[in-house]
Amino acid sequence: MLEALGIYIKLAVDVERRILSEGGELHADCELILLDDGSVQAIIWGADWYPLRQKVGYESLINIRPSADNKSMEIQEPVLREDISQIVQSLLGNVEWQ
Repeated sequence: MLEALGIYIKLAVDVERRILSEGGELHADCELILLDDGSVQAIIWGADWYPLRQKVGYESLINIRPSADNKSMEIQEPVLREDISQIVQSLLGNVEWQ
């Protein structure tokens, strides 16, 4: 998954189903996989995973949602950010990265 971008992996996270899709060139690529699997767009958020630092980034074009009071690329809601972090950490945090 690191081959595409080198130091991080683009993700789309379904916060209701607590699943994610990773590795696309764009967050929208990952989002499409979740949509095809039955997820609802309103609960999918874009994030990045930095495996060597075990950190989550919260910036993506798919996060611009004025209707959800998120007017920037970065996820603004702290509770949502924490939820996404927990999902990503639980699914990718223990994977060996080389």
